Amino acid sequence: MMTLKIFREKIAAGEPLEGEEMISFMRAQSDAARRILFELNNAYHSSEEVRMIFARLTEQEPDDTFTLFPPFYTDFGRNIHVGKHVFINSCCQFQDQGGIYIGDDCLIGHSVILATLNHHFAPKQRQNLSHAPICIGRGVWLGARATILPGVTIGDYAVVAAGAVVTKDVPMRAIVGGVPAKTLRSIDG
Repeated sequence: MMTLKIFREKIAAGEPLEGEEMISFMRAQSDAARRILFELNNAYHSSEEVRMIFARLTEQEPDDTFTLFPPFYTDFGRNIHVGKHVFINSCCQFQDQGGIYIGDDCLIGHSVILATLNHHFAPKQRQNLSHAPICIGRGVWLGARATILPGVTIGDYAVVAAGAVVTKDVPMRAIVGGVPAKTLRSIDG
């Protein structure tokens, strides 16, 4: 029987997310996440209450410096890892089954999408999923409506421009923008 521990072990080993047992497990986890998100997104909560609800969603206690402005959306929740002094603005969407790691001092703008899953191209395999983690370094700023795709690592202190679609790794202290995102310049200091 699939458990969260076995799921995380499969993710860490890079195993594909396929088969009825896996799909059923992921759907059940999504249902549990939606229940928590309805609570988070449909009433006012103090900053402390938001952190407590986020802790239930991720099954990890965020630092007291963590700030999230609801609404927030995820279809899993239990593979999101945030550092200290992280700010997540409203309407962000995290598809975190493959793992999302956010370093200290990050700013995440409105409506940012972090997607760790992808479907196969072959029609007979389309229902199966591949995954890769997203790793966001220290002091990164993701502009509004940026989209970060599976397997991307964003280097420390980088900036992703609003609306960018990031398909490959971003160097440390780079400013990237566009679709697909390209390096625009480097940040001094």
